[in-house]
Amino acid sequence: MGKPTGFLEFERELPKKRSVDERLKDYREIETAPTDSNSKQQAARCMDCGIPFCHNGCPLGNIIPEFNDAVYDENWGLAYEILASTNNFPEFTGRICPAPCEASCVLGINKPPVAIEYIEKSIIEKAFELGLVKPRIPKTRTGKRVAVVGSGPAGMAAAYQLNQAGHSVVLLERADKIGGLVRYGIPDFKLDKGIIDRRMAVMEAEGVEFRTGVNVGVDIKADELQNEFDAVLLTMGSTVPRDVKIAGRQFKGVHFAMEFLSQQNKRVAGIDRVMDHRGVAYPNGEILATDKHVVVIGGGDTGSDCVGTSGRHGAKSVTQIELMPIPPKDRDASTPWPNWPMMLRTSTSHEEGCDRHWSINTKEFIGDENGNLTALKIVDLDWQKDPETGRMQMKEVEGSERTIPCDLAFLAAGFLHPQQEGLLNDLELEFDERGNIKTNGYQSTSNEKIFAAGDCRRGQSLVVWAISEGREAARSVDEYLMGESFLEAKAVSMLNPVFAHA
Repeated sequence: MGKPTGFLEFERELPKKRSVDERLKDYREIETAPTDSNSKQQAARCMDCGIPFCHNGCPLGNIIPEFNDAVYDENWGLAYEILASTNNFPEFTGRICPAPCEASCVLGINKPPVAIEYIEKSIIEKAFELGLVKPRIPKTRTGKRVAVVGSGPAGMAAAYQLNQAGHSVVLLERADKIGGLVRYGIPDFKLDKGIIDRRMAVMEAEGVEFRTGVNVGVDIKADELQNEFDAVLLTMGSTVPRDVKIAGRQFKGVHFAMEFLSQQNKRVAGIDRVMDHRGVAYPNGEILATDKHVVVIGGGDTGSDCVGTSGRHGAKSVTQIELMPIPPKDRDASTPWPNWPMMLRTSTSHEEGCDRHWSINTKEFIGDENGNLTALKIVDLDWQKDPETGRMQMKEVEGSERTIPCDLAFLAAGFLHPQQEGLLNDLELEFDERGNIKTNGYQSTSNEKIFAAGDCRRGQSLVVWAISEGREAARSVDEYLMGESFLEAKAVSMLNPVFAHA
């Protein structure tokens, strides 16, 4: 370890953020660039804990104490090699991962944990700056062709791994650009899209083929897909949003959150007309929050992104309501270390201005004679634990029903499962009880040639889980094609890494 007493000497410091007044005027990333000196100091806080629980907290099994040590020694080449051995895209996780590794940090038992996410971002940005991120072109090719359908983090990670194994990989995406929800879902103020393009350039140089504007199941039929490729990996995400079935849902002004967010990402990208992936204008038209009362229904990260985007539009007011009770401000006894803590989290978007309310249920959307949304009817909820089942049950608070002004309502209640109509049904795939693709490991239970990974297999989850899923599935595909696999889904030996079949 770099500095045995570092955790006693230094306090946790996160990256500096641009002022609220400044950042509300643009869509550039909120955080300022990391500095070498601060990164070194934060890495010094990693303690000699004996058993690094952060390994288990990270779905990728990142080798965290070792890259912290390398950063403290300012050995950026070694730090990058260690980090890249388990994480294909630390530039993503260093920006938008909620950092479950930090929740498992031993230092976090009685002090603020090590700023692992910040250090990851520091390593990868320094690696690009120093020219350490170079294309790794496989020495041999297996002659096998693999199609990866869907270009989010799971698809990109799988494509990278399979290409390194020597297979010819084609990454198919129905949108006009690669990236999935990282491209058209995560706001630019959290992750600049040039970050995706920078990584794509490396992968293209390594031999990955990207095809955009291809709606698999329509432009390429299911049987054509199976005939053209030796294996197919589905990574199209969980794309069916959870709707609300209440009166007034049909009024103009009620939208799914992702429709709003993807439109704004396209505006930032310079796309003049807001189109969907087929080049057709969105049926609900252009969505702008300017001078409107906005209500976000759902208290998660997607809802937070709607808050930040609405503020940048110049909304008249922004309110976020959540069905569940307000979480505790500190780690609750029900989620002790090293578990992921159930606690109140305030995002940078909330800091920019938002009225947040919990234990609120939406009863009705109210509109005018022209069909435009004008208000919401809401009611307070009282949550109590059922003494017999132990489950929390909600009850409306008598006399609390009221209306609040609302011109735009964004539904940010999560996603149900992948789109089953079309490709998945044409492939005659089986689905689990939640509507996700049913697999044995990562291999479809109904077609041995078809594999699945990411949100379409495990359900809506984190970017770090998507990358992990992509890596694990790539190993399964490689083993199916070759009878064995040298790909490592978790930690790869830095002394003798083997990627391609020789």
